[in-house]
Amino acid sequence: MKRLTGWVATLMLMVSAGAVAADAPAALATRLLDHLDAGQYVAAEALFSPQMKAAVPADKLKAVWESLPAQMGAAGKRGDASSSTEGGYRIVVIPLDYANGRLQARIVLDSNDQIAGFLIQPAPAAPAAAPAADASIIEQDFDVPANGRFNSGLPGTLALPKGSSPFPALVLVHGSGPQDRDETVGPNRPFLDIARGLAAQGIAVLRYEKRTHARPQDFTGDFSIDDETSNDAVAAVSALAGNASIDPKRIYVLGHSQGGMLAGRIAAASNGKVAGLVLMAAPVRPILDILLEQNHYMLGLDGSISAEDQLQLDALETAIGKVRNDPQATLINLPGRFWQQLEQIDPVADVRASNLPALLLQGGRDFQVVDAEWQLWKQGLHGDRYTFKHYPALNHLGIAGEGKASLEEYQRPGHVDVGLLDDIANWIKAQG
Repeated sequence: MKRLTGWVATLMLMVSAGAVAADAPAALATRLLDHLDAGQYVAAEALFSPQMKAAVPADKLKAVWESLPAQMGAAGKRGDASSSTEGGYRIVVIPLDYANGRLQARIVLDSNDQIAGFLIQPAPAAPAAAPAADASIIEQDFDVPANGRFNSGLPGTLALPKGSSPFPALVLVHGSGPQDRDETVGPNRPFLDIARGLAAQGIAVLRYEKRTHARPQDFTGDFSIDDETSNDAVAAVSALAGNASIDPKRIYVLGHSQGGMLAGRIAAASNGKVAGLVLMAAPVRPILDILLEQNHYMLGLDGSISAEDQLQLDALETAIGKVRNDPQATLINLPGRFWQQLEQIDPVADVRASNLPALLLQGGRDFQVVDAEWQLWKQGLHGDRYTFKHYPALNHLGIAGEGKASLEEYQRPGHVDVGLLDDIANWIKAQG
């Protein structure tokens, strides 16, 4: 069975849970996974509140759980549960071993032992080593403050050059789905590469945990693309503008993938605090159209689309039609309102309306954001304010490779292309 690949690669089940019997957090989390492993989906559903049952009924839970071996190979043993507390919530993380890799279940409980969030995500890579003592950069913890809807901030890291401040600065905005501050994909950490590579060239870089990764419990019921991405990026820009090490007149935003699509929107909401935009592998066309194309590409990598493949594509197309017409429908466990708002965004018009200089970067081997997007950017943005850089050998992560691109490529270690980093640094310095 081939893998059906979504725009949001990580499975999210982020819905409010109702009352369950009081229990130790790890025991409750383990009981849920025991039911799922045993195929007892009705019993698993019985742990959910009415809201959770409505969002993830037993049949949907079955489809989601049983899709994991199709993607990751045979299920193996579980790792030991670990628990932590954050913002009044208790979080249980349980590693899940599969033949082709490791995932983790992240189960969030409130003070009443009620399930407040359930997230299956790739297990994180080992933390990156800190910069060496004799490196030309330092890294500091940096908290992105709370924004309008949420009362909790986000942890981040500010990479700073050694030397005389204030420095020009760049805020990194993630692509779709739950992402850590390094935008970790397998062994690759593109945001870490960008942050340290540019800091070594005199540019401060802020990277932070995306809210869907750090606080999935915040996403209950209906939410928007601004709740998911834009508002935190605006808060990050504002916080940097008040930092003594940063030149408040030289703060730039780098949006990767979906983050690039939102870059103009983020600038508009930042009240003049953004000096310019860097768009890396940024889409233009409706995301739902691109989602269907991505799945068709992945299913056809072996040279054919089987009858079973076509059934998957037809089901996806039907689901896309539903979320386009019904704000209460869901796709990849994201509400219709989210998708409908995302589809209304015109990224080219937003960048143009910002009146800001923009650097656009595109890899020639990118199968997620393809050449059609690149051509639309070039057709829509004219004048000296815009700079276009194309890299034939690079993939969606800005990492060089060969041959026909696929998701499996992301599991091979690599680093963001040095030439791309040089182009970003030189462009920022040229803005004055």
